[in-house]
Amino acid sequence: MKLLVTGCCGFIGTNFVKLVLRQHPTWHVTNLDKLTYAGNRSSLLSEETDPVHYRFVQGDICDAKLVEELVAGVEAVVHFAAESHNDNSLKDPSPFLHTNLIGTYTLLEAVRKHNVRYHHISTDEVYGDLELDDPDKFHETTPYNPSSPYSSTKAGSDMLVRAWVRSFGVKATISNCSNNYGPYQHIEKFIPRQITNLICGVRPKLYGKGENVRDWIHVEDHNLAVLEILAKGKIGETYLIGADGEKNNKEVVELLLTLMGHDAKDYDHVSDRPGHDMRYAIDSTKLRTELGWKPIYTNFRDGLQATVDWYKANESWWRPAKEATEKKYAQLGR
Repeated sequence: MKLLVTGCCGFIGTNFVKLVLRQHPTWHVTNLDKLTYAGNRSSLLSEETDPVHYRFVQGDICDAKLVEELVAGVEAVVHFAAESHNDNSLKDPSPFLHTNLIGTYTLLEAVRKHNVRYHHISTDEVYGDLELDDPDKFHETTPYNPSSPYSSTKAGSDMLVRAWVRSFGVKATISNCSNNYGPYQHIEKFIPRQITNLICGVRPKLYGKGENVRDWIHVEDHNLAVLEILAKGKIGETYLIGADGEKNNKEVVELLLTLMGHDAKDYDHVSDRPGHDMRYAIDSTKLRTELGWKPIYTNFRDGLQATVDWYKANESWWRPAKEATEKKYAQLGR
């Protein structure tokens, strides 16, 4: 199998490449990544020593000529590349429109021309949010109701995929996943920011009252689901990926403090993010029953401990970005 995977120098894509090459040592992965601030080529430097199975190409998914050249030589495309940080989308939405909409369109046109299988990685944020006391969860048929520039552009990209399947017969599937955590995640994100703050002797920061609920899933479980969909998913279908990991932000911060040897209440409250969604929750019944997927990390505490251990052991990976990240948050008062 020859794969083109976009955005592999980012968090989930990096872990996906490592999983693919570990589980399928005869496959070849081409990684197309623009190397924006969230991309870290060093995450996959060890893979670059094996050009038979891994190739890095620096480039923009909006570059139609480059994308077509790369798509022409593969059997499938897995599209991870995205602008994904909500705070950044509130400050400047324009890169989100460019990457998430124009980039997806460019890839769809290339796979359409060369009749290549395509899998589109999306987010549960396209569904908006749920009330804290709502017993329901997101399903594949939940109406879209995005609330930020980020989630709006991801919703738009999902709609493009569906249109290209119906209008042009593109062989595509979509997955919408809940919040990922694990190794190689940029420290602007909630969990690694708190971990690295604690390592640096800085008190964690919690938006508002910390009541916002996220449905956490370890990145390894997400990527195993993507491989199942790529292998067995029905063309034109959407699959929701979740591991029943609902926790509010306050619970996560307090568990991190406990795991790292601090008092569970040793954190600061900061002003909430505008339009902050209250609760996400995924119903992954379709994925589990139709494709047989199930998560490995069923205990959030164990997965979080493994994540803490990784950041402690890999300071050289995240420290170069720490100062600039915190400076940006300081300007936002968060």
